[in-house]
Amino acid sequence: MNNPSPTEAAVAATTPGIARRWRPTPLIAGASALHVGAAAAVAFVPATWPWAAGSVIASHLVLVAAGLWPRSALLGPNWTVLPEHAAGQIALTIDDGPHPDVTPRVLDLLDRHGAQATFFCIGDAARRYPQWIEAIVARGHAVENHSQQHRHHFSLLGPGALRREIQAAQNTLAEISGVRPLFFRAPAGLRNPFLEPVLCELGLTLASWTRRGFDTRTREPAVVTERLLRGLAPRDILLLHDGNAARDARGEPVVLGVLPAVLEAAAAAGLQCTTLRAALTSATLAAQPASPAGTRVAPDRLANIQSDGTRTTGCPTPHTSHGNRRR
Repeated sequence: MNNPSPTEAAVAATTPGIARRWRPTPLIAGASALHVGAAAAVAFVPATWPWAAGSVIASHLVLVAAGLWPRSALLGPNWTVLPEHAAGQIALTIDDGPHPDVTPRVLDLLDRHGAQATFFCIGDAARRYPQWIEAIVARGHAVENHSQQHRHHFSLLGPGALRREIQAAQNTLAEISGVRPLFFRAPAGLRNPFLEPVLCELGLTLASWTRRGFDTRTREPAVVTERLLRGLAPRDILLLHDGNAARDARGEPVVLGVLPAVLEAAAAAGLQCTTLRAALTSATLAAQPASPAGTRVAPDRLANIQSDGTRTTGCPTPHTSHGNRRR
C-alpha cells in the first residue's frame, strides 16, 4: 500500500481556515531537549558550562539557518509544491501587491490566458488600493496573507509581534475581499521558530515556492522566464511580483514581460494554472474519510469554513510537509 506524501499527510490533518494545535518539529523538539540537558549538566557539573554553552549556540545557529532557507520544512509545514492530486496543475503566486499600475495589467494578462493566480498581498498596500483587492477576487483569483507591513526584519520578530502583524493583515484582507486568507507567505520567505505556532492559532498554512524568477532584482524578462521554466513540472508553485517589480530597459515591470511566456509554456505543456486555495480545498475533500453512508463534507460547507475562518477546534497537528524537490 502506498504511503501518503508529507504534503498529503499535512493536508489530511487540517481543515481550511480552522485553528489547529501546534506541535514542534523534530528539530525544534531536539533543540528544546538540548537546552534542558545543557542546563541540567551545568547545574550538576558546573565545569561543563563551556560544552553546554557551545551546544546551545550551535542549536541556535541551526534554527537560524532553517529560518533562512525559505523552502525548508524544518520549522513546520511548508507548501513548496501542490498536493499530489493536482497532477495536471501549477500555481502562479504573485507577491507584494496590490500595485496601482502593475496589478491591473497583470489581471488583464491572466484574463487573456484564462489563468488563475494567487496574490500574496500586503495589508498596508491593500488599504491604499482596495479596489484592486476587490478586482482580484471578482476576477476569480485568490488573495492571501503576506503580512501587514512587509517588514524587512520580520524574521526577527517575537511571537507577540508576529501575531499582531499577521492578524492585522488577516483582518485587513478579509474586510476588503470578503474572504479570510488561508495561506501565509513570509516576507522574503524568511522566518523563525515562533512563526508556526502563530499560523496554527490563526488557521493559516505556510506557502513558499518550487521556483522563483528573482524578478525584483533581475531586469531581463528572458532571464526571469528561463529560471521559471527550466524543468517546469506539474504541481510547481511559481513566484513572481506585482509589487516591488524590477523594471526592464524600457521601464516596464519585468513581470509583464514574463507572464505571457510562462502562461504560453504552461498551456503548451497541458498544465492548468490554479490557486493554492483551490488546491487545498480539493485536497481536503479528497482526504476526507467517507462516512458510513459514503458521503463527504459538501464543498459549499468547506467554502463557508474558508470565508469564516474564525472558529477553532482541537484539530490534529499536521505532519511536516517537506516538498524536497530542489529548484
